[in-house]
Amino acid sequence: MTDTPRTSEPQKYVRFDALQRFQHIVFLISFTLLALTGLTQKYALAPFSLWFFNLINGIETARRIHHASAIVMMIISVVHVLDVTYRVLVLRNPISMIPWIDDLQHVIHDIQYYLGRKKHKAYYGRYSYAEKMEYLALIWGTIVMGLTGFIMWNPISALRFLPGEAVPAAKAAHGGEALLAVLAILIWHFYHVHIKTFNKSMFTGTLTREEMEHEHPAELALIESGKYHKPIPAEVIKKRQRVYTPIAAAILIFFGFGFYYFVGYETTAVFPVVSETVPVFLRQTATPTLTPTSTPTSTPTLPPTETPLPTVTEPVSASEAPSPTPQPAVSAPSWDGQIGALFAGKCLTCHGAAASGGLNLSTYADALKGGVNGPFFIPGDAANSLIITKFESGAHPYAQLMPDELTLIKEWINAGGLEK
Repeated sequence: MTDTPRTSEPQKYVRFDALQRFQHIVFLISFTLLALTGLTQKYALAPFSLWFFNLINGIETARRIHHASAIVMMIISVVHVLDVTYRVLVLRNPISMIPWIDDLQHVIHDIQYYLGRKKHKAYYGRYSYAEKMEYLALIWGTIVMGLTGFIMWNPISALRFLPGEAVPAAKAAHGGEALLAVLAILIWHFYHVHIKTFNKSMFTGTLTREEMEHEHPAELALIESGKYHKPIPAEVIKKRQRVYTPIAAAILIFFGFGFYYFVGYETTAVFPVVSETVPVFLRQTATPTLTPTSTPTSTPTLPPTETPLPTVTEPVSASEAPSPTPQPAVSAPSWDGQIGALFAGKCLTCHGAAASGGLNLSTYADALKGGVNGPFFIPGDAANSLIITKFESGAHPYAQLMPDELTLIKEWINAGGLEK
């Protein structure tokens, strides 16, 4: 009887520790939720967006999920900053995610390899130049999305220091950067780590020797030479931690104040007013109907009355007769008369061709269609019309209407919201 040979487990090398994997998972979840809830708001009238809003009970739910995911991403970004600072200042790990001169040499080497001038690709260290550029793009995108998101979340505070054009500019930059980030993840990152070769190290934390030889040969050579991550004496660690602690505290205080200012300073864009569903016409009493009687009733005859003879008055000449006081003709406000011009001056920046929130106020016909939140106005019922409830509660994040303008719009709606 012969024993079956045992296959030895392949040698594995630690690629990412538990904290790094935790950061990646949290960032992955928050980024996915931000992309899903953000792009559906950017393209709010797309069929998938409408289906998604119906699934989660409205666009307001999408906004709340978007805000919560943004807070989680900001927190995990601070954790990453503290982690990188600790690894550099205390553990003295090299700053391996920043491009250096050898990365330019690797680019030239790989170009020669693709042209057939070299027999193999460049020997990468812990990270290749492509991974480093992707990391820098992540940092850039997080900063841009954070700044533009703050402007849209707190528009009034932002406009105390910035011109009025900052809000629509931030909206355009936020949406464009989000679309670019999603495409980069799907086309670039997802392809390299899941399609080209399925790299499980961000979930398992390890790579096999074969994977290290193929992806990071220079780092493998450094590990096997015994020069990689030498043990550090405990007293040296404690000394470096005394330097790191006040720096970490300053970072926490700075970002903690930033979070408070970011999330809690204003509530203009956090709790939008949800439109109510109300009947346009409700019959108060039933229409009376005639009920025939069994016996006809007689109509009584009134007694004759005396009619006084007309009295003769002296004629009055036209010059002596008082002239009647002319009464000004009062016409109800209409879209073509005043309302359309008012909206054109106040609202078309966001609710023109861009149709923010699905609402276009360019024409009367467009206004009748309403937006994602329902009808823009209810003819004859100004009190329950979305535009009135939005501005009277102060919930509109950007625009403001003067009291006389709001009164004019109320009169127009109560008069039937006529076009002409």
